Amino acid sequence: MTKTHFISGGCGFVGRNMVKRILNTTEDRIVFVDDLSIGTAPETWLDEPMVREINGAKIYGNTERLLFFECDIRDVIRNFSKDKNYFHQFGFEIDRFNDVFHFAAIVGGRLKIDGDPMMVAQDLSIDAEFFQWVCSNKPDRVLYPSSSAAYPVSKQTEESAIALSESDIDFNNMGQPDMTYGWCKLTGEYLAHIAAKFYGVKITCIRPFSGYGEDQDLSYPIPAIALRAAYKEDPFEVWGSGYQGRDFVHIDDVIDCILLAMNHIHDGTAINIGMGRLTTFREIIGLFAKFAGYEPEIKPLLDKPVGVHSRYCNMDFVKEKLGWEAKISIEEGMRRVYEKAKERAAAGITNG
Repeated sequence: MTKTHFISGGCGFVGRNMVKRILNTTEDRIVFVDDLSIGTAPETWLDEPMVREINGAKIYGNTERLLFFECDIRDVIRNFSKDKNYFHQFGFEIDRFNDVFHFAAIVGGRLKIDGDPMMVAQDLSIDAEFFQWVCSNKPDRVLYPSSSAAYPVSKQTEESAIALSESDIDFNNMGQPDMTYGWCKLTGEYLAHIAAKFYGVKITCIRPFSGYGEDQDLSYPIPAIALRAAYKEDPFEVWGSGYQGRDFVHIDDVIDCILLAMNHIHDGTAINIGMGRLTTFREIIGLFAKFAGYEPEIKPLLDKPVGVHSRYCNMDFVKEKLGWEAKISIEEGMRRVYEKAKERAAAGITNG
């Protein structure tokens, strides 16, 4: 049976990978929305042609399974809330969705999180309207991506870093999350519980750690570091000391875990998605330098924002509940990123 899915933030890093996964593994239809403030236009990553445009929306693929709106997600859900036949004009005769994936958020990396926290706080508005909509529309299943930024920063310092477990977030005994982005994601998790408990919405929450992949934008640290290694930068600049670490997990593993979790978790419970391993940025630089065949001097930039010192997760709960663990090793995943970086370097692409 053909299903129809809704993906907000569908041109961002995780969103477009979810679009491609559903497109390549099912015959389902996809409505995806992105204002392209951060996301990349479908023409740059879709292997399907645009076949027509109707009232500002674009339809892709010879089977016309993909409907894209370049706008704020709130505009689409407002229109749909006012008119249950809203999508009919585009050839999608639906009045509700099967799976809904909510990747739309203002993030922008460390520079945005620390440098413009009030801009990031607009995620509260986006999420509030999103949850109001799903509680009224009742899709079959909903994914709400929270973030590792929701965890208390007190557990991520140089002196007290631990492998973060799902139970380290306790709504009855809250710790301080990471800036407004962390507060927004905590609020989203709380709304997810409300949606499940009081409105009967089947919803899954995830706390992904540092996802990366070969098609990630150069505004993210991993592809940017890989590209600089492809150009054999020396000395090699790193924000902060470089000894701060993250739990890096490949996007293919992230998508796998999301789809599995949605089959088993429907009450708003949040799960970690990571490798369960701390890797420092100096280690990442060393890995890419090894691929590039040189040994650069590391130059710390101590005036740059770095966030918490150490952020990594405990994956025991996910292993026990879902029987899942990441399959792509750090070395294999980073080599894939480096191979893409070499292609970018050959094309003359720079981080600037």
